[in-house]
Amino acid sequence: MRHQKKRRKLTKNKDQRKALLRSLISAVIFKEKIVTTEAKAKKLRPFLEKVISRAREDNLVNRRFLLMDFSPKIVNKLLKEIGPRYKSRTGGYSRIIKINPRKNDAAKMAIIELIK
Repeated sequence: MRHQKKRRKLTKNKDQRKALLRSLISAVIFKEKIVTTEAKAKKLRPFLEKVISRAREDNLVNRRFLLMDFSPKIVNKLLKEIGPRYKSRTGGYSRIIKINPRKNDAAKMAIIELIK
């Protein structure tokens, strides 16, 4: 029974969920705005916030930590563009905007974007 287990599993096992979140974070960082389901956006947001908090300071430890999960292209964009943009901000780097449901299966959709 799943009593008091509130995290979203997204109908995937742990490895698939981790890979999905990594690819979604990479897409948000690269494009700065993506359209996905509301559940995925809500699951993604805390991880995205932690990654951006790491990227606010460009040092060797943070660079190696980010390179464990993301490609060098994404890490460079994080440390050179996105991190300095949020240097003075203490949190709340992303925004979730709910949009109309998807037509074919009526799934709740949302836009997750980085705040300028």
